[in-house]
Amino acid sequence: MSIYYFDNSATTKVKKEVIDEMIPYFSEEYGNPSSIYSLGRNSKKAIEKARKQLADLIGCKKNEIYFVGSGTEADNMAIKGIAYKNQYKGKHIITSKIEHLAVLESCKFLEKQGFEITYLNVDKNGFIDLNELRNSIREDTILISIMFANNEIGTIEPIEDIAETAKSKNIIFHTDAVQAVGNVKIDVKKMNIDMLSISSHKIYGPKGVGALYISENIEIEKFLNGGHQEKNIRASTENVPGIVGFGKAAEMVNSDLDNHIRKLKELKNYYVENIITTIPDTKINGAVNARLPGNSNISFKNINSSDLLLELDNSGICASGGSACNSKEPTPSHVLNAIGVESEWINGAIRVTFGDFNTKEEVDYLIKNIAESVKKLRNQ
Repeated sequence: MSIYYFDNSATTKVKKEVIDEMIPYFSEEYGNPSSIYSLGRNSKKAIEKARKQLADLIGCKKNEIYFVGSGTEADNMAIKGIAYKNQYKGKHIITSKIEHLAVLESCKFLEKQGFEITYLNVDKNGFIDLNELRNSIREDTILISIMFANNEIGTIEPIEDIAETAKSKNIIFHTDAVQAVGNVKIDVKKMNIDMLSISSHKIYGPKGVGALYISENIEIEKFLNGGHQEKNIRASTENVPGIVGFGKAAEMVNSDLDNHIRKLKELKNYYVENIITTIPDTKINGAVNARLPGNSNISFKNINSSDLLLELDNSGICASGGSACNSKEPTPSHVLNAIGVESEWINGAIRVTFGDFNTKEEVDYLIKNIAESVKKLRNQ
């Protein structure tokens, strides 16, 4: 059976060009980057090339990119690193109720150590209230961490306004941009972003590698002890093939970003218009305009999303009920709860996210199967 993949927010297919770039670093250029002989220096050179490719994608300096093992590690490193480094100044952190679990669980961990966390509310579209943010700032606030774009409903937050608010109060601003990088134009310097998390496998690169941008004027406390890799910030022998693939993926995304965004918007809009007009009792979750180009989250009234997803899986279709990191949890999405989705709608939400490999013909197949499956489930 053919596979029709519409879960690109969970992960993306690694592009052939990326794999080709990685292969030599498994068996030919296998040196440890910390070694001084040529085989090691070649690996080090490849890492520095990838660092520049990532820096070019988000508009920062090469020395401000730190490679880590995942987007989750990048979030942990940013939040805990700032908290521990600045706890003598204050122990108050501001975030939102719809963050990825990597942020929320890091904040809960810090609460157990005496830090105070303010979790901002969001409106029905998933936007934070800038006035609530401003009113939540205290003299002991050391960090604001608000995601760039939500992984479930695709809402893009007013990042520049948030960053400006943080800057005006001399507070460090971090954003989890795992979903946004590669789908939104980002310039960290123009946007006044101090720290930003990225994940390779969301931009057609390999899993198991991520990056954290840290502005050169920001200091963090390292929480992984060992060697002196990544300028003594993140100990561990570098995942050279993964980093090389990450860099190539970033370069490819950066070279064709406008076309990528346009294509995803067209597929998403075509899908949404057809679903909403052909299937009764449907509801869009999240913002309509300020939204990731390929993200759609739609609720089907009085439908169980797990049943719908299994029906679609029987037809070879891969979609999601929300975040892949939380897909096995029986409770409704914390994001949909936060935006106030009513009980008859919340359990019937599915997330469809488009990518570079999707075609209009595949979307037609998706629409047809959703319509048939919803009708079948409602008639049971």
